[in-house]
Amino acid sequence: MKPFRAQLKAELQLIARNGEQLLVTLGIPVLLLVFFSLVDVLPTGTDDPVDFLAPGILALAVMSTAMVSLGIGTGFERSYKVLKRLGATPLGRGRLMAAKITAVAAVEVAQFAILVPVSYALGWRPDGAVWLAAVAGMVVGTVAFAGLGLLLAGVLRGEINLAAQNGLYVVLLLLGGMVIPLAELPGWLRAVARMLPSSALADVLREALTAAGDRPALAWAVLGGWAVVTPVAAARFFRWE
Repeated sequence: MKPFRAQLKAELQLIARNGEQLLVTLGIPVLLLVFFSLVDVLPTGTDDPVDFLAPGILALAVMSTAMVSLGIGTGFERSYKVLKRLGATPLGRGRLMAAKITAVAAVEVAQFAILVPVSYALGWRPDGAVWLAAVAGMVVGTVAFAGLGLLLAGVLRGEINLAAQNGLYVVLLLLGGMVIPLAELPGWLRAVARMLPSSALADVLREALTAAGDRPALAWAVLGGWAVVTPVAAARFFRWE
């Protein structure tokens, strides 16, 4: 456990020093939540847009932090030979990934501590919310997205990884049911979208917080599958350099 604790401490220190990235990670979800809640331009199908947006933006926060921020940062560490040096220590792939995912979870706690009160201030009232189920969904989603981000970072070159992370982010955002309901997508595209981790996490959170999930059982199965496959694939194929 000592190598894990040392690496976790280093990861948290790096996050604290990188104030610009932390600001973007916290600021973009808040901006999207406030803007689209006040400017009713999305076909949310709810009386108050924030009722649809709040769970989706929480899912977006998980995806942006666990996949994009983690994946891009790790990719540059790999390019700069930082991970090569770590590979010569007793840390190992598994503990490296565990430390990075734990650090991501700490950032997500800060995100949720901001997003949930902002949602309430915008009029969100999740009566009957099952917060334990929501937290469980976010934990599983974090593992799934972190595994995906680390997989890309561990097999692609730095510049390609940067483009891949951002491109995948846009695709998962548009097809994830986070800000645009899946019902607005064409039938064949909707079927594809239901198999994505972004739409699965958004549906899990929407069901837990507002009892408005589309197919929660399927969403849990899809999200759980991604949470198993992506970390295993990342641990298997991740290269130190």
